Amino acid sequence: MGSDGLLGSFEEQVLLAVARDRGDAYGMRVRREIEDRTGRDVSIGAVYSTLDRLEKKGLVSSELREGSDRRGRAQRFFRIEPAGADALRTSLDLHRSMWEGLDPDALLDGGSGR
Repeated sequence: MGSDGLLGSFEEQVLLAVARDRGDAYGMRVRREIEDRTGRDVSIGAVYSTLDRLEKKGLVSSELREGSDRRGRAQRFFRIEPAGADALRTSLDLHRSMWEGLDPDALLDGGSGR
């Protein structure tokens, strides 16, 4: 989140991916979700550093589950916390406010969007 308390774009994407998995989100799954939905390549390092940052801010929590990957190794799973859900609601409200009165189709046609 920025100094203004708002989520950055990638933080928002990571948090949305975690919310989708309802407590079963782990790094590779979050990465895949973002890549599938945005069409852009995302490094696993960027995902984990963002998850760590979101956890430090209290927006997600994690738990280590023993033997949960194919090789029997422990994996860290993430779940969204109430503060994370609040941050996503704030972000959605901001997006709606910014889009209010704009016509996305007109913007694509090179118009002013009004």
